[in-house]
Amino acid sequence: MAARQATAPTAGPATDKHPVWDWRPGGFGLYIHWPFCRAKCPYCDFNSHVRGKIDQARWRAALLQELAHAAAETPGRWLDSIFFGGGTPSLMDSDTVAELIATACRFWHPVADIEITLEANPTSVEAARFRAFAEAGVTRVSVGIQALRDDDLHRLGRQHSAAEARRAYDIARNCFARVSFDLIYARQGQTLAAWRQELAEALSMGADHLSLYQLTIEPGTAFAARLSAGGLRGLPTPDLGADLFEATQEMCGAASMPAYEVSNHARPDQESRHNLVYWRQGDWVGIGPGAHGRVTRDSARHATETHHDPETWLHGVARDGHAQVHHAAVTAEDQRDEAVLMGLRLTEGLDLTRLRALAAARPDGDHGLNGSALAELRDAGMIWQTDTRLGTTASGRLVLDHIAAALLA
Repeated sequence: MAARQATAPTAGPATDKHPVWDWRPGGFGLYIHWPFCRAKCPYCDFNSHVRGKIDQARWRAALLQELAHAAAETPGRWLDSIFFGGGTPSLMDSDTVAELIATACRFWHPVADIEITLEANPTSVEAARFRAFAEAGVTRVSVGIQALRDDDLHRLGRQHSAAEARRAYDIARNCFARVSFDLIYARQGQTLAAWRQELAEALSMGADHLSLYQLTIEPGTAFAARLSAGGLRGLPTPDLGADLFEATQEMCGAASMPAYEVSNHARPDQESRHNLVYWRQGDWVGIGPGAHGRVTRDSARHATETHHDPETWLHGVARDGHAQVHHAAVTAEDQRDEAVLMGLRLTEGLDLTRLRALAAARPDGDHGLNGSALAELRDAGMIWQTDTRLGTTASGRLVLDHIAAALLA
C-alpha cells in the first residue's frame, strides 16, 4: 500500500476522560451500505430489504449528503479503502457508484493504490454490469457464489445456478484486477468428502481471495424459524464442523491461500485491505442504512450507527443531513474488548503494543487481559505470544470464542 505523507493528520493528546486509541496503524476506510436485495436469503441476518421499486436518484443524493456530513467530521484523512456492501450493491446504478467514489476521493486523500470493493451477486443480469462498475472506479469485486452445487444453492435460497456463478466469475476476472468470492460450508447433508471436492474446484478457479464461512443459524432469520420448527435436518455435528474447518485450512494452505483471518484466505498481498481496517482496529466511516463506524475525534474514539430502516434513514438524511442514531465515545474497556475480539481473528494476532498503550491510559494501568488465563492457554498450546503480538494457534482457532472470553474475564 502506498505510504502516507508525513503531513498526514495525527490524533490529539490523551485527556483524563478519554484515552487515545491510535487508529493510524489500522488505516482509514469508508463503508457504504446498499440495503436492497431481490430476495432475502433465509440464512441472512444482514440489514437487507426487498423493495419492488427503488428511486435510484433519491438514494444517490441521500448517500452523497451523508457522505459529506461524515467527511466534515473527519477532515484530512488518507483513505485506504472503500467498500460497497449490502444487501446487493451490484443493484446500484453504476453512475451512483462512480459519483460516490469520486466524491469520497475529493473529501479525503486517497492512497495511490486505494482498494475499492463492491459486493455482487452472480445473476446473469448483474454480471453484465461488471464492466460499468470497473469503469466507475471499482478495483475489486466480491462475488457471493455461496455454493457450487445447484441443490445446495436452492436450499440456501439463492437466485442463481452454479453455472451462472461460474460465468459471473469468469466475467469478473476479465473486468477487475482483483476478485474474491464467498462459499458457505457445513451445509445440510454435506459430507467431508463432498466439501473437499467442492473446495478443490473453488481453488482451481484461480481467485485471489476466498471467504469461506461455516453456516450459522442466526436468530431472527428464516432458517432459525425452520430449525425451531424441527426443520433444517442434516446439519453437521460439532465434530464434523471441526473436521470441515480443519480440511479447509489444510487445503487452502496447500494451494498457497492460507488463512489470514479465521474465515478468509488469500494469495500473498491479496488480503482484503478494507476488512483489515476493522480487524486491525483502524477508523472507518459508515454511511447508508444500518451502517456502523469507528471514528477518532476530539481525543476519543467514537462508535457511530445509522437508522436501520431504509425509509427512516432517508427521512433522517433529508431532515438532518445524516441519519445517525448513535454517536458516543467508546470506553477504554470496550476498546480493549474490541481489540481482542478482532485481533485474535487474525493469523498475525493482536497488536500488544497498541493494547498496552491503551492500558497505560487507564487509571489502574492494568494491561486488560486475564493473566492466569493467558498463562494457562499458552501452556496448553492454544495461544502464542511475543513481545509485541498475541495470537491463537491452529488448535486455538477452533475455540476462539472460548479463548477471547477467558482473556477478557
